[in-house]
Amino acid sequence: MTKKIIIVGAGIIGAAIAYHLRDAEVTVVDAGAVASGASGRSFGWINASFYADEAHHALRRVGITAWRELGMAVNWSGCLLWEGDLTAQEDHLTALGYPVQRLPRAEISALEPAVAAPAEALLLPDEGAVDAGQVAQTLLSKSGAKVVLGCPVEALVTKYDRVTGVRIAQGEIAADQVIMAAGTGAEGLLADIGVALPMARRPATLVRSAPIAPLLKHVLVGPMGEVRQSPDGRLVVPAAIGHQGAQDDGVCRPDLVADATIDRLAALLPGIPLRWEEVVQAMRPVPADGLPVIGAPREGLYVAVMHSGVTLAALTGRLVAAELAGRLSNMLGPYRPDRFQA
Repeated sequence: MTKKIIIVGAGIIGAAIAYHLRDAEVTVVDAGAVASGASGRSFGWINASFYADEAHHALRRVGITAWRELGMAVNWSGCLLWEGDLTAQEDHLTALGYPVQRLPRAEISALEPAVAAPAEALLLPDEGAVDAGQVAQTLLSKSGAKVVLGCPVEALVTKYDRVTGVRIAQGEIAADQVIMAAGTGAEGLLADIGVALPMARRPATLVRSAPIAPLLKHVLVGPMGEVRQSPDGRLVVPAAIGHQGAQDDGVCRPDLVADATIDRLAALLPGIPLRWEEVVQAMRPVPADGLPVIGAPREGLYVAVMHSGVTLAALTGRLVAAELAGRLSNMLGPYRPDRFQA
C-alpha cells in the first residue's frame, strides 16, 4: 500500500523532500505560492566556508556534493572572499581539507576586472549559487506530488500521541506521515502539540539590481557584504553586511535600505551605473541555536527546518527520504529536534 505523506511547506526544503519521495503519494501544502517565503528571497549561495563546528562543516560539504549529484541548474562559479581574518579562515579550512587558495590583488583583478580588488582574497573553488525559487519549482514539477497553494495549515492533527494529518480551514487531511518543512511557520504549529522548536528572529532584506551586462564571475564576499550576478544580469545583494548577520534590517523602510545597498555596491564596482529594481524581505528560518533541525520528534511527524536551506536542501531531501524508509543517518545526530525538548 502506498504511503500517504503531507509536506507542510513548498520552499526548497519541502520541494527537495518531495522530489526524493517520488514513490510515495505526496501532497505539498503551503500558505502561499511555491518558494514564496525565504526560499524565493534567498541569496542562493551554496557553501561550506561558513559553519558552526567541524560536524556542521562536514554536513555542508556533503550538501555541496549532493547538489552536484542532483543535477539541477547550479552555477559552480566559486567564491572570492575577503571578509574577516583571512589567515585564520584559510588555516581552519585547510585543516578541514577544504579547497582554498589565497590570491593577491593582481590575480583577483584578472579574475574580476570590474571589481575594485582588495589586497588579497581567498578563492573557494567548490562553491556556487542557485536560484532557490526556480529550483523549488523544478523539483516539485518532477516530484509528481500534488501541490496545494494558498492554503494555510491551521494545526497538526493528533490521535493519542501520533500525528495523523493536518487541519486546514475546510477540514482535516489525513496522512500516514506529516513532514514539517514550513520554515519560520513551523514553530507555532509544533508548539500547539507540545513540540518545541524555538526560532531566532532573523529578518532579511534582499536587493536585486536592474539587469546589466555580464560582469561578475564569482560569488563575492567582502566588507561591503555579499553579491553575485544572476544569469539574467541582475546583481543579487543581501542588505545586511556580515554573513547570516543578526542585524534587524526589517525595521527600516525597504526602499531606503535598497538605496544604501546600491550605494555600498558602487564602491566595489566603480564606474558601473547601478540602480535597484526590486527589494524583498523575508524571515530567515534560523533555529535558536543556529543549527539545522532534522528528525522525528513524534510518531507520524518529521521536522526539517534550517538555515542555510539552500546549501543543505539537496542532501536533506535525500536523507529524509532514507530515514522515512528506516535508514537512519548518523550524520544527523547533532541536529535532532530532541535537543529542544524539555
